[in-house]
Amino acid sequence: MTMTLTFDAVSEQAPGAKWHKRWLRSWPAYEAWFVARGGDAGPERSACRAALDRHMPELLPIYDQLVAIAGGGDRAARFLSTWCPPRYLGGCSLAAMSDGTDVRLLRNYDLAPDLNEGLLLRSEWSGRPVMGMVEFLWGLSDGINDAGLSVALAYGGRSETGEGFGVTTILRYVLEVCDTVEEALIVLDRVPSHMAYNLVLADASGATASVELAPGGGAKRMPRAIATNHQSGAAVPDRAAFTRTYDRHNYLSTLQVGVRDLHSSFTRAPLRQDRFAEGFGTLFTAEYDPRGRSMRLIWKNECWHQTLAQFEEGQRVIDYASTDRHAGSPGWTAEIDWSWSAWIDWARVGRDYRSASCSNPIAARPENSEVTLFYWAISYNDGRILVPGGGIEPPTRGFSIRPEGGFALA
Repeated sequence: MTMTLTFDAVSEQAPGAKWHKRWLRSWPAYEAWFVARGGDAGPERSACRAALDRHMPELLPIYDQLVAIAGGGDRAARFLSTWCPPRYLGGCSLAAMSDGTDVRLLRNYDLAPDLNEGLLLRSEWSGRPVMGMVEFLWGLSDGINDAGLSVALAYGGRSETGEGFGVTTILRYVLEVCDTVEEALIVLDRVPSHMAYNLVLADASGATASVELAPGGGAKRMPRAIATNHQSGAAVPDRAAFTRTYDRHNYLSTLQVGVRDLHSSFTRAPLRQDRFAEGFGTLFTAEYDPRGRSMRLIWKNECWHQTLAQFEEGQRVIDYASTDRHAGSPGWTAEIDWSWSAWIDWARVGRDYRSASCSNPIAARPENSEVTLFYWAISYNDGRILVPGGGIEPPTRGFSIRPEGGFALA
């Protein structure tokens, strides 16, 4: 697993050479993901463009430009539309706060370092300045426009899908056409998301809001402008214990700080995550100031300030290895992707151990997953684990086997 991430700040008024360079760099990986996750079995190109025209017509000229720059291929056109795309997940904490004088929107982006584009883009694609962190090459995971409207997203905790757009394209649309939180909420009511996502918004008037987007459409307004990786209702979120979504939400619910100090809470536990090698570390904290039309990217030992009026291109290389919670632990190495362990049925490991079935392979992904299966073999006699990639490491924690077949960590 890569433990560094390069962040680029790029300004390009209209889609052109800079965006094309980014396309050439990122498309091979995105194309492989799109094909592996069944994207070719999705809606036809004509249906994708028609959906954009029906739901977000103001984006259609931009979309057509991007498709042309990307070479005009069928797969690229379908990918860029983000209409009914393959599933994708992530983890984040969000909050917006206003006190009548100041207003801020904060977001922690929690994921593996090699799964983020690291692109902060300032554009004027529809004639208005917009800047934000790019996803899927033209969508946004968080951003701000010249009216001061700011918005950020967090995965809603459910992997089910419906007919709709990738949420990052919806955020792009909101910032291209809306000036206020209230205008944005009207858009979110009518434009369908293909998965469950939580959004937090703030604008220059001091208005804040949080909404839950349902797969296939629908936006539920929440009482407080905070969000993590679950939604209201009875549905149990995916991997809740691993992401600690309830702990983070409870912390935000009781947080009492000044608006200008909100960022400090996002740069420490429990909001800041340091499990980078497990695929869940805080890659950056984004702080948006709607009245200043500005934002900051914040890391442990560095901060990068940008404004729409005086945006400066540049680059930052962030090394997460030294801040990973496992760095220096016995048996830990950055080359091993321990995030797969979250998918292992460890109770089955215990049952196999008790029955001496030591040769059974262990799937590190569910059997119905749409990605390649990886297998771990357990060597019980000497306590060693054969991990993906062929490395052999001693376990960092022991475990005992319960009589009923479960296990308990030592």
